[in-house]
Amino acid sequence: MASGVAKARRAIPSPFRGAALPLIAFSATLALGMSMQAPTASARPTAADPGPSARDVERSEDRVRARAAEVGRTKAMLAQADGELDRLAVAAEAAIERYNGERLKLQRSQQAYRDTQARLGEANRRLEGTRAELASFAAQAYRSNTGYNQMPLALAGNGGPQGSMDRAAMVELLAERRAAMLDRVEASRNVADVFRRQAQAAFAEQSTATKRADEARQAAQDAVAKQQASVQRIEAEKRRLERRLGSAQAHAARVKRARERALEKVETRKIRSEFTGSQRPVAGGPTTAARGVIVVRAALKWLGTPYSWGGGTVDGPSYGVAQGAGTVGFDCSGLAMYAWHKAGVRLDHWTGTQWTSGPHVPIDELLPGDLVFFATDTSDPATIHHVGIYVGKGRMVEAPYTGARVRISGIHRGDLIGATRPAL
Repeated sequence: MASGVAKARRAIPSPFRGAALPLIAFSATLALGMSMQAPTASARPTAADPGPSARDVERSEDRVRARAAEVGRTKAMLAQADGELDRLAVAAEAAIERYNGERLKLQRSQQAYRDTQARLGEANRRLEGTRAELASFAAQAYRSNTGYNQMPLALAGNGGPQGSMDRAAMVELLAERRAAMLDRVEASRNVADVFRRQAQAAFAEQSTATKRADEARQAAQDAVAKQQASVQRIEAEKRRLERRLGSAQAHAARVKRARERALEKVETRKIRSEFTGSQRPVAGGPTTAARGVIVVRAALKWLGTPYSWGGGTVDGPSYGVAQGAGTVGFDCSGLAMYAWHKAGVRLDHWTGTQWTSGPHVPIDELLPGDLVFFATDTSDPATIHHVGIYVGKGRMVEAPYTGARVRISGIHRGDLIGATRPAL
């Protein structure tokens, strides 16, 4: 009976050998029918038992059911493996974008510390200047005998009463000037104290930001390392499971993947041709639509570029950090920053501020160049972990995750949270 099933399977054309479970049952039924039409010598029907026997039929059906159950379990395991890969990629990407955010905050806190240090230095210079001016004034007053006990001078000085009145007026004027200078010294001291406190606060924030960035970097490194190790493990497991599905189904799966890749290549060529075919300047000046075309052209230029954690500057792909330190490429927010810089719009290297870089756009009103964002919680922008650049027809250019390359893919995923149109 087993040879009959095998013959029946080989009789089915190859495109259908990898079909779903009902086809397996059909194969068994076909084999059973063939057995009934052409019984073997050892199982030739007799008048007493026309055969195949009821036991033969039962065993055949048991084998079909067992095979169908195994295929079902294997498919479920494959789906679970794919789901785990997707989850790990999202977790790694979220950790990387958190690190990008902490790195941006650290840069800002470092700049704030440098600015307050400069202001403190200027305030100290002004304080020393007013102190030197006050000291010079006091020395001058002492030398001219106008800065201390004025009564003997007023009585015994030259010029009589008028001279005394003139000297008294001068003393009063100098006293006022001295008081004003003391006020300036005090004000300069107060300003210096304020800037000193600001500098201390900025230094403390810088230290805290450095710690947060280090922690975020370590978390991202751990997430990426786990993702890469799991990719290798799960891919090996998937290959093993696919072998269990049988050569026919494995062949069908390979054909399906090859067709998907071919369709992706066709779609990529069409999109590239649409945006980069003529390479003529975009008409209409710096309009929203014109900027969007410039952004898409800039991003499409780097299709096939490796993903590099922390990679990408306004000048193009670059070495990243940690696992990306040896790879020249882009991460998702680095690609968005680069492409929009080509259109004259400055973005940070972080999805957190890219999300707020312009008005939010309904998904059904997207234009090429708009940024589309993805989050682990689509009701909370704080969980955004990925960004892509819309190119039209539900597609985007993206730098997806460690181990992948810049590519064109669909935007309609379960974690799509919304879109932004960056503004000048």
